[in-house]
Amino acid sequence: MFDQSFEQLPKGCGVGYKPQHFADIMEGAGAVSWFEIHAENYMGDGGRPLAQLRHLAERYAMSVHGVGLSIGGEGDLDQDHLNRLKHLVGWLNPASFSEHLAWSTHETHFLNDLLPLPYNDKTVQRVSSHISQVQETVGRQMLLENPSNYLAFSDSDMSEIDFLKEVAKRSGCGLLLDVNNVFVSATNQKMNAVEYIDAFPLDLVGEIHLGGHDEDVDDHGDPLLIDSHDQPVVNQIWSLFAHTILRGGKKPVLIERDGNIPPWDELEGEAAQALDIMTNVKAAA
Repeated sequence: MFDQSFEQLPKGCGVGYKPQHFADIMEGAGAVSWFEIHAENYMGDGGRPLAQLRHLAERYAMSVHGVGLSIGGEGDLDQDHLNRLKHLVGWLNPASFSEHLAWSTHETHFLNDLLPLPYNDKTVQRVSSHISQVQETVGRQMLLENPSNYLAFSDSDMSEIDFLKEVAKRSGCGLLLDVNNVFVSATNQKMNAVEYIDAFPLDLVGEIHLGGHDEDVDDHGDPLLIDSHDQPVVNQIWSLFAHTILRGGKKPVLIERDGNIPPWDELEGEAAQALDIMTNVKAAA
């Protein structure tokens, strides 16, 4: 069995840690109370990045977010990758560990993208088995993140939410709710984002992500959103986030920014805005 007794993330706002912000953070993180790292950036041995990370982890709660496990892949999980992940989680002792509902490997090839899955019982079995293997290896619960979708599979015979619920039931994992992913998927597939949030099992959510996206159009001239993580959080996402907090209560929330990295004060300002929303929604509720 995996351990669930580790310290949880504070129910405040975190940001994705970027080394160029290290000096600013050490002077004072302001509205930011925790930080997320991508696991694959810290699986090496020694060096300045790990030294800075150790320094940061002495002062703030940490979250580890994986992007390379290929949880939905048809093949076996990469044991070497798992072992390095176990080592990182072991010494860092993060308050949260998460991965994407996606696949990125085929046989011996690694694809630099997070690709979608059909929602059916066969995929439920495969994803649940992989998550169980990950949790047993690293010794703690994993949070599974809802994806950004650009298409739907004809092989799917259940909704995304029912799929996530069943995987969580079979594996014992928690869920990570990415609000921007909900908005992107809803726009691309002409669904209602608020109805999605209303149906989501918010009691299983251990972490919320907020981020930005790029706007485009498809071949038919319809809006097409790309989950780019390189833009500020837009008003529609802030509104959907407020609705989420109203429905499910205060949760640890992350401002995600992986490209076009802004100065620290801009990123910290988005964290302050998220905190303000959580405070005001809680007071109104």
